[in-house]
This record gives sequence, structure tokens and C-alpha cells, in this order.
Amino acid sequence: MPKWTWVLLTLLLAGCSKVNQENYDKLELGMSKQEVEAVIGGSDECSTTLGTETCLWGDDTTQIKVGFAGDRAILYTQKGLK
Repeated sequence: MPKWTWVLLTLLLAGCSKVNQENYDKLELGMSKQEVEAVIGGSDECSTTLGTETCLWGDDTTQIKVGFAGDRAILYTQKGLK
């Protein structure tokens, strides 16, 4: 595959990210994990501690993090969104 094809594909995929300010603004406390995923897609990683689950979408520079208890969002934060 030519190099320019990889560059184009990378740009297209980057433009399709659901990790953005518009989608972050749609999140609400009390949403189920399924409702959150309907807005921002499947998470990149999740961890469980003391009956709560924290999921991360994005990377170290651009991210949305949501904490769940009993399958309901109890907090959410963002970093570097545009």
C-alpha cells in the first residue's frame, strides 16, 4: 500500500473519533455504561476497584474518563478535548 494511503487513512480515522467536547457535553450523571458507550463508543480500557469501575476513552493527551457504580455514571472528567 502506498505511503500516502496510510496518511489518508490515519487522517480519516482521527476525524472519526467520538472523544470530543461535543460528545463529552452529552454525558450526564446517572447514565448507564451502555448509554455512555452509545455516545462515545467502546472504552479503550476499564479498571475495577472496590465495586466501582473507571473507564477511559482516548489517550494521555485527549481523553474522557467515566466512573461507574452499579452501572451508573457517578463522575466524568475530560482532558485536552476540542
